[in-house]
Order: sequence, then C-alpha cells, then structure tokens
Amino acid sequence: MKQDLHEPVRLKAEQVFEDSPSLMSVDRVHWFLALFDELGVEVWLDGGWGVDALLGKCTRNHGDLDIMISWPDSVPLIEALFAHGFVHIYTDDRKERNFVMGHRAHGLIDFHVIERTEGGGGVYGPGEIDWVIDASELNAVGFIEGRKVRCLSVDYQVRSHTGYTLKDTDFADLQALQERYGVALLPEQIQDSATTKQENDDEGGGTHAKSTPIPCHRCREFATLTGGREGIAK
Repeated sequence: MKQDLHEPVRLKAEQVFEDSPSLMSVDRVHWFLALFDELGVEVWLDGGWGVDALLGKCTRNHGDLDIMISWPDSVPLIEALFAHGFVHIYTDDRKERNFVMGHRAHGLIDFHVIERTEGGGGVYGPGEIDWVIDASELNAVGFIEGRKVRCLSVDYQVRSHTGYTLKDTDFADLQALQERYGVALLPEQIQDSATTKQENDDEGGGTHAKSTPIPCHRCREFATLTGGREGIAK
C-alpha cells in the first residue's frame, strides 16, 4: 500500500538507526546526489554539507543532509525515497514544507521545500514566514570530492546564521567561510575562544562529545516566527 505523502507513518530516529551510526558521510551524500541525477530533480545543498560544498572539502562530521527543493521536484524525490525504504522521521516541529526522512543505511535527509518565483529565486513558507531566497543565492555551485553540486551561496549562508543561538558547528562553518572567501561576519557570528572553552567544560567535553546538532534552519525558523529575524530576510 502506497504511503500517503502528507500523513505518513513516522518513526523516531533511534527506532530507525538503533546501534547504527546516523552520521551523513560523504559516501552517503554521493548516494543522494546520484539519486537526484537519476530523477532529474533540482536540489540545492544547505546546512553543513552546503557549507562544505562551498569550501570544496569535508571539514567536520554531519548529522544529516539538508536540502532545498521546489514543490514539484519534491514529489518524485519523496516517492523514490519511499521506494528505497525510507520512512518519515518524527520531529516535534514537522511541517509540510520542512520534514526529515531516514534510512538505516543511507542516513537522514532534511527537506526544506520552497516555492520558486518568476525571477529565479524562491520563497520558503510563503504567507507564513516569507523567507525570501534571491536568484543569486540559488545560483551558487560547490564541490563534494570534486563532484559539482548546487548549493546556497556564501552570502546566504552568512545571513541565515543570525537571529538564534549559534552552536560550535555554526561558528566553525562561518569562520571557515570567512577564511576562504573573506566574507564579513557580524560580531555575534564570531566565537569567543574563552566562552567556547567554558561551554565545553560545562558539557564535559568538546564538540565531538555532543549529540548530533539540531540543523541550523530549525533554530533560524523559530527565530523568524518569534521576531528574532525581523529585517534580516530581504
């Protein structure tokens, strides 16, 4: 029986992975990229892998693969993932435009579905949060182990990392982009080393001792809905 796309059966991530690691390795990313090509769908890498694509190398561990995709292209991709045995993963903030699917062997893929605009850009959450993505921000390319991929631009990555409490991985991503591209960062996007050490000591270890980080888009969407990002999205 075909699973309904809008009212799916959902499992918690630990029910899918159990003792299997859920990190999104570069091999797993290549599996998804091959599927995108096979389906002929247009997908942009976002989140940590989107940053690493801009940098042209893997700089840290990733808990999932964040993607941006249009509504029409999301349908065949969801159907193909179901056919490969993926299930919807339960999150307490799931929306029709933002949800996670997972597979024991292939990891987690986090969908951000946008409405494309006539000028070549897009809108995430039209009529709700109205997060506007310019055409130039969707016109970036990066590389995953030499493989050319679509991704969000450097400027987009910087402006989307504001209005919420940044994590160590966010600071690391921003610093790497600044060092590579010379992009200007806001004061709150630059991590104080003393603060970092204290936070790590309080948590009993460094970054690798933490659980898989919440994808940054969930934090920034919350900030948008609560007014924390007013004036940021243009």
